[in-house]
Amino acid sequence: MRVRYDIRKNAYGNAAAYFEMAKKLRGKAEGMKKAIAKTQEEIEDEARRGSTEKEKQPRVKREKKAHEKFRHFFTSSGLLAIGGKDAKQNDALVARHMEEGDLFFHADIQGGSVVILKGGEKAGMEDGKEAAQFAACYSNAWKSTAAVDAYCVKPTQISKHSQGGYVGQGGYAIEGERLWFRGTKLELVIGKDEEGIACVQPAICQRKLGNALLLVPGEVEKGKAAAQIAKELGVHVDEVLQVLPAGNFQIKKL
Repeated sequence: MRVRYDIRKNAYGNAAAYFEMAKKLRGKAEGMKKAIAKTQEEIEDEARRGSTEKEKQPRVKREKKAHEKFRHFFTSSGLLAIGGKDAKQNDALVARHMEEGDLFFHADIQGGSVVILKGGEKAGMEDGKEAAQFAACYSNAWKSTAAVDAYCVKPTQISKHSQGGYVGQGGYAIEGERLWFRGTKLELVIGKDEEGIACVQPAICQRKLGNALLLVPGEVEKGKAAAQIAKELGVHVDEVLQVLPAGNFQIKKL
């Protein structure tokens, strides 16, 4: 190692000069460390801000398909069943979405969802039982009992006219023989579909839902039940409220 020696200074003078130089270099090194640490903090802050901004960005709203405006589920064999949420939707469902080859389902009680099983006339009995259970669960029976009879008919058997005159909103006159599903249990399964959205289906349906829970009529008020279900599924409570029938609940883990 070479050391420069200033001949104009004695040994003490040269030592003092080197000591002062070392002191300045140490100061510069400390300054560089602080600058590097500050730069690192700024980089991390920027990364955190970028992540937060991404989280704040609204999700792209998925355009709903026509059947998603109604209650709906897919049977074990993949057939679509659509139900009205109220009397107005019942009428819209029959007028706009029921076609030849479909089947019309309803619980044998005043007040309930009309359920249309698309392609139902060619469906198997299991598909019919599932659609019947769906119609039963979304009827006034949920408020008062554990089971109810349900039935189905062909589109040609329903009418807005009866012997007494025109049938009111949401109601229909039925002609001819009905196919009965006696003592249909009021049991629904709620869970998440492939897109992570809360959805329901009749309990006898074999399709798998994520984090599935069994719902039956019970003592828990709808709002409290929805909050509990939303927590279990990891979804917003509004998603749950939109798919639950009217009434109280008992929640069971599957």
